[in-house]
Amino acid sequence: MLRAGEGSFEVPAGFAGHSNGFRRRSAVHAGAGSVHMGFGICELDPGGSVPWHVHSFESSCYVLEGEVACETDDGTFVLRERDYGVVGVGAPHAWRNTSDATARWVDMLAPQPRVEPGTDTFFVGDRSSGRTAVTIDPRDPRTRSFGHVDPGNMDPSKQTQDLLAQSASMRTALLVYSGITVKMMVDSDLGANLQTMFMVQYEPGGVAGAHDHPLEETYFILEGEVDAVLDGISYNLQTGDIAFAGVGCPHQFANRSSAPVRWLETQAPQPPARHSYRFARDWDYLREALNPPDQQ
Repeated sequence: MLRAGEGSFEVPAGFAGHSNGFRRRSAVHAGAGSVHMGFGICELDPGGSVPWHVHSFESSCYVLEGEVACETDDGTFVLRERDYGVVGVGAPHAWRNTSDATARWVDMLAPQPRVEPGTDTFFVGDRSSGRTAVTIDPRDPRTRSFGHVDPGNMDPSKQTQDLLAQSASMRTALLVYSGITVKMMVDSDLGANLQTMFMVQYEPGGVAGAHDHPLEETYFILEGEVDAVLDGISYNLQTGDIAFAGVGCPHQFANRSSAPVRWLETQAPQPPARHSYRFARDWDYLREALNPPDQQ
């Protein structure tokens, strides 16, 4: 895991000489035990830019602060705090910060980028055409690869018809269980094929028992704190902390505080249609059912 403030922002390999004012703090990568994803935080100075380029991986983003324009072949989109989106494999795009403040966003990359510079990111020349920038609106079909989430979207009691009428997609839906609320953001509905990104909120007393997955997960705490056990090691995760669970890593969470905790969660590969969760309690039950104490 990576505590808030640990690590440094650096110009990514292959971007030196191509970008202006762009840096990235890498949190999940091959050196951290991942084999399926890259996860980090990017920042772009006022007036900074990353020219048009393509990746051999799929990338998604979630804006933490500031304002940044993402240019794609579909248009120019202004992303602000709590906006998110996805750019497909081989899709040309560029970044610009035309504001007077540094922009910061999370990026999630799948499959995992290659280590060697120049093998998975290629700069393709200017494709700008003076298009009018569009802000993110889930009702606008031009923003089909982008969306927005607010803390209020995580409160089931605030899911009014006015809010739900903003979009006919599943991006307005919530999964609510045992004091836990989940809102999908980046998934196949948004055009992603290799990853997911979603928001998770635990109310005080919210608990998820020990389980593991046939995929990797990253957790970036946005607000509050949560007690977690990852591969048998206990952590108290707080705002700004980033944790990672590899394939088959048992993990569990409990909010023992008096306030909700929210985090951004990513997965790679995308979950299978069935058996994406393996709860220890189910297999403990089977073991005890097959081997009752009075027969041992």
